[in-house]
Amino acid sequence: MKGLKGHPEIIDYMNKLLAGELAARDQYFIHSRMYAEWGYNKLFERIDHEMDDETGHAHDFIRRILMLGGTPVSAPSEVNIGSDVVQMLKNDLKLELEVQANLKKGIVLCEKHQDYVTRQMLVEQLKDTEEDHAHWLEQQLNLIDHMGLKNYLQSQV
Repeated sequence: MKGLKGHPEIIDYMNKLLAGELAARDQYFIHSRMYAEWGYNKLFERIDHEMDDETGHAHDFIRRILMLGGTPVSAPSEVNIGSDVVQMLKNDLKLELEVQANLKKGIVLCEKHQDYVTRQMLVEQLKDTEEDHAHWLEQQLNLIDHMGLKNYLQSQV
């Protein structure tokens, strides 16, 4: 099946973004299961939800790559698993900030090649990443600073 003919540079960049979404999904999957095992049910629920969001983002990238006539490929991206709650939250925030930077570069690339549909998709994902994912992670780290780790962890049971 032949779709639209997308610019090869955009298709390649979309595959890079796809790899990042799949890495984020895997990192959130592992972290959420660690939270569940430790009994931090609120953290499990939120990070499990984030895993679902990342899976949806990956789905959108795959669909768009195919629509542009490309083939989805995913070179393995680094997954950074923390060994405690604070490190896990910090690793997840670092990941979201990297995703934000990559989405912004992708938006510029789409403008350069006048692919405004892909650009809009990236803008929507950027909004989700900045306003939901990264913001929530920053809030959690601020709560730990303000209430102390023990009180924070107690609130997540």
